[in-house]
Amino acid sequence: MIAGNLNQLALASLPVELARILAEPEVSFSNLVKLADGKYQKQGESWFYTVGDFQTSPKSARHTEYHKEYLDIQVVLNGEEIIGYQLENVINSPLPEKKPDFYVLENPKLTNEIHLKAGDFAIFYPGEPH
Repeated sequence: MIAGNLNQLALASLPVELARILAEPEVSFSNLVKLADGKYQKQGESWFYTVGDFQTSPKSARHTEYHKEYLDIQVVLNGEEIIGYQLENVINSPLPEKKPDFYVLENPKLTNEIHLKAGDFAIFYPGEPH
């Protein structure tokens, strides 16, 4: 997992390709907060992003997901959120795919949390439950 703030990308020590993507004007904090909910993809790029208005749920009502193919970059645009995660690769868990590249763990032990505020992001690699 990597964490940082969209307005301070240099401090996140991102791999080159992630730094390039997050520096795109389309995914700047000032642009993202203006967008309507939906899925967006820049022409000619393989990456996409989804904007949605979600309310944080109590821990007991949350699910824990992971992905096998894609990175998952969570960005808080308004308010704040605490995301639980674990530093254990579960990519080989024999679970059914709920949606394309979306898996849900049953009764995970999330040993870590990160507190994100507006502009903050957390990047979860394939196999990292969050």
